[in-house]
Amino acid sequence: MWVCKSVFVIALFSSLVSVLPSAAQAQADATTGVLLLAHGGQPQWNDRVTAVAHVVDRQYPTEVAFGMASRGSIQAAVDRLTARGATSIVAVPLFVSSYSSVITSTEYLLGLRAEAPPDLKIFAKMDHAPQGALATEHAGHAPAADPVSPVMKTVPVRMTAAFNRHPLIAQIVADRARSISMVPTNEAVILVAHGPVPEDDNRRWLDDLALLAAQVRAAAPFASVDYMTVRDDAGPAIREAATKELRSKVEQQRALGRRVLVVPHLLSFGGIEQGLRTRLEGLDYTMAAQALMPDDRIAQWVLASLR
Repeated sequence: MWVCKSVFVIALFSSLVSVLPSAAQAQADATTGVLLLAHGGQPQWNDRVTAVAHVVDRQYPTEVAFGMASRGSIQAAVDRLTARGATSIVAVPLFVSSYSSVITSTEYLLGLRAEAPPDLKIFAKMDHAPQGALATEHAGHAPAADPVSPVMKTVPVRMTAAFNRHPLIAQIVADRARSISMVPTNEAVILVAHGPVPEDDNRRWLDDLALLAAQVRAAAPFASVDYMTVRDDAGPAIREAATKELRSKVEQQRALGRRVLVVPHLLSFGGIEQGLRTRLEGLDYTMAAQALMPDDRIAQWVLASLR
């Protein structure tokens, strides 16, 4: 009996010791605030981002800054996190790719980049935030603060990568393809992303898309999995070339007798997918009915990024 009690006490002590580091870590993490960065759009789009924030907020104080490198929105969110007791902040961009001037401009505003990207002045003239999100900043700061100056902060801030090639995102992309699949061995998947204007950034987008495409191939025995960017914000020549490339990819696969599955690699539907349909007018294809969001794994990705 004494031996049994001793074993029980030792086991209990060991379990308590193993819990202590986790408890200490939880206490430390409780002071970490999460700043979700999102483009902002229609109410339904914004609600999806807010829903992600609510899930993350169960573990970390979380606030959303809507807009494209919007200083006012970012400052307000930073102030709210500080007021909630955050002693450090992790900015997590809910963007498809890290390779854009929106990301580099945000890095500058957060004090993580020495020089301001030229596009920051353009973003400063735009308002992509939801109604009321860009109200006057916290009372401790001047409402008329320079929109291209770094935000004022009293705690350290770091920033994670965007979706890029993360395995969780690859799972979602693969599921979007499978959701419209019927006979994978006779189907061709085409992943289509928005893409940036600069050639260097576009190559980086394509590198990430290549890895996502490989994950889709591993998820189901599709006849082929291709990928591309349409670069809607580029000049007419680049956009027209992208349209020609997209249509050609669909036509080539149809000529082989394959069913074509177009999977828009977008954070959320809200307009860009309509542009894809216009580009593909008159062709035979099936488009995924849903973008990356809504999906519970987006909140998982945020938490994984924090770690």
